[in-house]
Amino acid sequence: MTRDDGALRVYDEPAALAAALAQLVVERGRDAIAARGTFALALSGGTTPKTAYTLLAQPPFAHALDWNATAIFFGDERCVPPDNDRSNYNMAYEAFLGPLHIPPQNIHRMRGEDDPARAAAAYHDELIATLGAHPRFDLVMLGMGPDGHTASLFPGSDPLTDDAKLVRAVYSQSQSQWRITLTPAVLNAARTAVFAVEGAGKAKTLAAVREGPYDPKTYPSQIITPVDGELIWLVDKAAAVAS
Repeated sequence: MTRDDGALRVYDEPAALAAALAQLVVERGRDAIAARGTFALALSGGTTPKTAYTLLAQPPFAHALDWNATAIFFGDERCVPPDNDRSNYNMAYEAFLGPLHIPPQNIHRMRGEDDPARAAAAYHDELIATLGAHPRFDLVMLGMGPDGHTASLFPGSDPLTDDAKLVRAVYSQSQSQWRITLTPAVLNAARTAVFAVEGAGKAKTLAAVREGPYDPKTYPSQIITPVDGELIWLVDKAAAVAS
């Protein structure tokens, strides 16, 4: 297959990386709203996104985008209630969705409190009802774990399993927990997919994902290759050491 390792942008420290991520959200949002009247955004969990979300809720970012024209989705979710500290929705809501008073009808959360398979099927239907038969996000935010996973696509299994379903429930052996995730069919349809990666603990994996042999069963992050879009890596110097 043709492989696109994406543009690599390196920042001196995590704070600068988070600010760049917040700025990218605003830029892609403005472009989408100008072109199509709405901005379809898929959020991720993680430390860097949380910092970026906090920035988005503050000036100058808070007033830099028409949030009423933004449709908020999630790339993955842990199967926990929405008020649980481990919930990606809870983190995003506390950091910026709530403070910005984004209309509830614009926020499409994965129902982690429901049966995983039913929740995945319901989110599949919600994607299609909101974004059409072939859902395409303007921006998908992603992280990468030290093991190379992204969203809830974990090492050891084919990331393309049940790809046609768009959303699937997966069991994480390492975390002993069910999770819900968008599949590569959705992630790779994005106009822009952006990874935010920080820390020396991810440097070796980042180098393997970007420069090593193509082996997405070992490094699921390698499966992210937008079909007709842009792939961007925002990383701090510590993570970029081996890249």
